[in-house]
Amino acid sequence: MEGPLVSLIIPTQRRLDGLLTAARSTFRQTGVTLSGLELVIVDNDQTDSARATAAILAAEAPFPVTYVHEPEPGVANARNAAMAQAKGDLIAFLDDDEEGPEGWLAALLAAMARHEADVVFGPVRGRAPRDVVAHRDYLERFFSREGPAQAGLLDHYYGCGCSLLRRAALPDPVAPFSAIRNHIGGEDDLLFGQMQRQGARFAWEPAAWVWEDPVPARLSLSYTIRRAFAYGQGPSAACAAATPPNYLGVAGWMAQGLVQAVVFGVLAGIKRLTRAPDYAFTLDRAARGLGKTLWWGPFKIHFYGLRAPA
Repeated sequence: MEGPLVSLIIPTQRRLDGLLTAARSTFRQTGVTLSGLELVIVDNDQTDSARATAAILAAEAPFPVTYVHEPEPGVANARNAAMAQAKGDLIAFLDDDEEGPEGWLAALLAAMARHEADVVFGPVRGRAPRDVVAHRDYLERFFSREGPAQAGLLDHYYGCGCSLLRRAALPDPVAPFSAIRNHIGGEDDLLFGQMQRQGARFAWEPAAWVWEDPVPARLSLSYTIRRAFAYGQGPSAACAAATPPNYLGVAGWMAQGLVQAVVFGVLAGIKRLTRAPDYAFTLDRAARGLGKTLWWGPFKIHFYGLRAPA
């Protein structure tokens, strides 16, 4: 497939096995001209812990591999550091716990051309190890991203992992991600929200799906419920961060969140007592509601940008 150079970006932080899986899946892409691709690995560790792994991958790769070390912690810092080094007119993001099937990138590119889109998103399929039994359905669903059954334009947006962006459509083609979300995530939500207000076109392609293999430490309710709470904070925080701040939107999300937290919190309590199999799903909805209500300052949860322990 002829076209603009595509830069594949994989941010990573101390997940070398996942990095190997994600990167090698890009080497196996079909339906694209490999000479038109490059891979940019950005290592967001305090030390350059992924440098040797990146060198191994560069020796195997059918296209150029660039290693970037960004020691300043933060997911926005990492993405921006990669963007600054990437040469492509098109940017494809893959996380270091994801694996793209052979036709993944070709499906994204075809959808971008077909819909004249600025950003294309694809599904994510969570995959838990066989030894995970407790709340397995919920955990796999939590780490998945579902969307419409049919391809087409969207009136909303998803996260950066498993996406293709047109650089010319970005408000800042070199450093588009806001550092204010370095430690809590959601830097992609801020970017795509800004792009949407500026008239960007978003599309969805069901055929452009990837696997996601969460690290074992994340396969527990203690992690996912905290993460659900943080996800819930997103809409309220985005309204507060708008220019000018959308205080009416903040109030609306907080009110909706309070009702959601109370209703599903009570229901989750009942389901836990009765050992209902969908207890975790209900607790998740309660946590997201609470996050909409408690979104500021001391309630913000930091999932990213933490330095390695000494």
